[in-house]
Formats: sequence, C-alpha cells, structure tokens
Amino acid sequence: MANTAYATAKPLVRTGVASFYGAKFAGKTMANGNKFDPNAMTAASLQLPLGSRVRVTNLRNQRQIVVRITDRGPFAKNRIIDLSRHAAEKLRMIEAGTAKVRVRLLPR
Repeated sequence: MANTAYATAKPLVRTGVASFYGAKFAGKTMANGNKFDPNAMTAASLQLPLGSRVRVTNLRNQRQIVVRITDRGPFAKNRIIDLSRHAAEKLRMIEAGTAKVRVRLLPR
C-alpha cells in the first residue's frame, strides 16, 4: 500500500554534505536486501524512503545526478547522503571525498 503522506507531500529539499561509499562495501547487503554495487547510481539516506529517487546537485560545480535510495546511512556526523562511487564520480567529488550538495526528493 502506498504511503499517501509521502505521495502527496511537497518536494523535500535538503542542503548539506555528501560523501561516498568506499570499496570495502562492495557486495555487502544493503537495507533494501540487494548487494551494494559501487558502479550503480544509488545512495544511502537515514530519512528518505527506501526506493525513492532523488536529484543530487553538487553546489560547487552544479553537476546533477538522479540516484535511488537503497540503503541507510551515512553514519558519519554532518552528512546527509552517501553516494555510490559511480554517482560521486558523476558529480566530480571523488578527489575531495565530500561535497556540499542539494538533495531533492523526486515524485514517484
């Protein structure tokens, strides 16, 4: 059954710091039951619903991606989303390790 509060809610937008999963998590089971693939366009969030899609914008270079929330995290303080390595590469944040981002929940 669909969560009607989520389905009818205004778009959620948050700004904060993104990080990305290290290689040591490859193949580990995520919260959604699938194995983590660093080459997929996925992310982890503590607040956003599993299976939801979000648009992530790197505020330094304005690069944007869309990822699916498949896991819980990040567990490091002051971070709002953990991206797969591939997603982080698309945002060009690998070298820095983190980036200030805007995360917008997309409608289903």
